[in-house]
Amino acid sequence: MILRIRSRDGTDRITVPDPATATVGDLQRLIAARVTVPVPLQRLSLDPALLLPSSASAALLADPAAPLSSLRLSNGSFVYLSYPPDARSSQPPPPKALSAAGSFGKKMTMDDLIARQIRVTRQEAPLCAAASFDRDSANAFQLHVAESLAFATKRAGFLYGRVDADTKEVFVDFIYEPPQVGTEDVVQLMRDAQEEARVDAIAHGLGMRRVGLVFTQAVGRKTSDTGEYTMSNREVLQATELQAEGGIPEWVTAIVKLEVGDDGSGDVHFEAFQMSEICVKLFKDGVLETEIGDKDDPRLSKMRKEVVAGGKDTMEVDNDFFLVPVKISDHQGPLSTGFPIENRGNPVAMSALKSHLDRAKHLPFVKRISDFHLLLLVAAFLDIKADVPALTACVKNQSVVPEGYQLLIESLAVIIQGIR
Repeated sequence: MILRIRSRDGTDRITVPDPATATVGDLQRLIAARVTVPVPLQRLSLDPALLLPSSASAALLADPAAPLSSLRLSNGSFVYLSYPPDARSSQPPPPKALSAAGSFGKKMTMDDLIARQIRVTRQEAPLCAAASFDRDSANAFQLHVAESLAFATKRAGFLYGRVDADTKEVFVDFIYEPPQVGTEDVVQLMRDAQEEARVDAIAHGLGMRRVGLVFTQAVGRKTSDTGEYTMSNREVLQATELQAEGGIPEWVTAIVKLEVGDDGSGDVHFEAFQMSEICVKLFKDGVLETEIGDKDDPRLSKMRKEVVAGGKDTMEVDNDFFLVPVKISDHQGPLSTGFPIENRGNPVAMSALKSHLDRAKHLPFVKRISDFHLLLLVAAFLDIKADVPALTACVKNQSVVPEGYQLLIESLAVIIQGIR
């Protein structure tokens, strides 16, 4: 009798040699040998609800001595299998037989073919425990998109902050917006290596680093004939590429979108995700298709070779398979966000520096310059290896800024304007 064993990793077929005398325990041992999930970690049921996130209602096949004949199973019946995410061995079971096939090599068994399949499964939990956003930074980003762009085109930024080594929670303290061109469906980052080097130097001096990506979704984005979707194939590709580049397991991708109610009112929503580990691996291995056509369904990501997803062989995967939701919250970060933000059309004028410093004359000088966007403007005129670390150390520790740096910054706008 052939039984189909369905799990979140797909469907495997198990042959039960003697179904009349076989027990649940016998089936478990066959599964252990074929599916490579140890018997103690297996949870079996005839109820498909076992594979849902809340599976408490599913009746388990808990008695290993129970005969299979008592379960009303027949040839081709489904048995549902659940197990912890890391329970399945990465090593495939040994093939049953290998036979010579002339000078072209060896004949592959069915076990060999199955072992070579790429299985796309949902990742149960993120590697980032939660993502907390500095309120002022998040508000400045969404206000620009809402008031200046009217959510008509996409906008993106890199998230910078800290990762708590113990809790694996990410704290986003500022958002850097690189040069970019946005449409309803695509935001193309026109990345400036020199500017990014200054951004990273500032972040390093503040005890921070790049921790993620944020982008908006336009209200007129491309729709899918097959239903709603959280992220388009282009967004999945961009987010995956940048997560692979990011180099930290806690990398987070945030989406900002406008949801319009039945009464016509709109609410701005932030959502946070990680791209699953298998998604990043598919990208690194060249399996995830990087060429996307205008006629492609935005809900689906194409593969360059066949994979197993949802229990079937396919060349297209629902984008939702790759998304791992991350809990989101907010906090008040250590920096202010009152200075004009870079790369928003017109260059930030040097007069903005003088105006900003004049408005905050009542504050200590270190408080007046504790704004990433101000530091980025000033850093263009400083030595990135000597001056930027020294200045950002003052901001990080909220210590007195040396008089030389203070005089330099205060005179910078006047000198530059005089030259112009």
